[in-house]
Amino acid sequence: MRARAPRASGEITRGTTGHNRLRRADRWICAVYGPLLVSADRPLVVDLGYGASHVTTTELFLRLRRIRPDVEVVGVEIDPARVAAARPYERPGLSFAYGGFELPVDRPPLVVRAFNVLRQYDEARAWEAWDLLRAGVAADGVIVEGTCSEVGHRAAWVTLDARGPRTVTLAARMAGFGSPGDLAERLPKALIHRNVPGERVHAFLRDFDHCWAVAAPYAAYGMRPRWTAAVELLAASWPVAVRPPLGGRRRWRLGEVTVPWEALAPGGGSGQVLYTT
Repeated sequence: MRARAPRASGEITRGTTGHNRLRRADRWICAVYGPLLVSADRPLVVDLGYGASHVTTTELFLRLRRIRPDVEVVGVEIDPARVAAARPYERPGLSFAYGGFELPVDRPPLVVRAFNVLRQYDEARAWEAWDLLRAGVAADGVIVEGTCSEVGHRAAWVTLDARGPRTVTLAARMAGFGSPGDLAERLPKALIHRNVPGERVHAFLRDFDHCWAVAAPYAAYGMRPRWTAAVELLAASWPVAVRPPLGGRRRWRLGEVTVPWEALAPGGGSGQVLYTT
């Protein structure tokens, strides 16, 4: 009698996905953690909760192979039907497996990408999922966990390592929003319900919107100059990453901004008083 596979940790998501939905996160992973993948021995990357289609996992695989030709990518899904549907698209270095937060792979992955997986969880369970993931990655591994809009024009993610959450990144298509505050709806689960007065993330978005308004004259030259100017203003009172690979004008021009987790962590604070550069 065949042994029953152990129950995966997690819940089935809606599975919504689409071509290039996670391009912004993939681009960031390649820029920030490309050197980690290049220097590793047999690097393994997991795409957790890829949804109803294999497409975003395959796109991640192709993008990572440009910087590390022998990287292995495993798409992990908790819905067996989705795994079965994805397996015809396997190729050397790319595979799909049934599982959840326990990460059912043969060795600890160096990078885990988990997008739009925790939106249906409450905050406490999201923290539990983070702990499970951190326990399963390589000693020097990282987790990139976040959410994005249906077409990927607005996104936010947290990077975690063995010590816990390290950074928060907001990313937007320049024509895809009215002000930085619009990105609040895409905050990761650990922060989205904290966007209220008295919390750091609320103060950050408030100040970012103010900087965006002050930078309005730059809109005459386009949205990228306006975003860059707004981030530069924001960096005067918040610990915005200003040097590569996390920050600097090259990343800002892509519609990104990254800050340390502690700057936005739940617990209150005014931002401009507590966080200065």
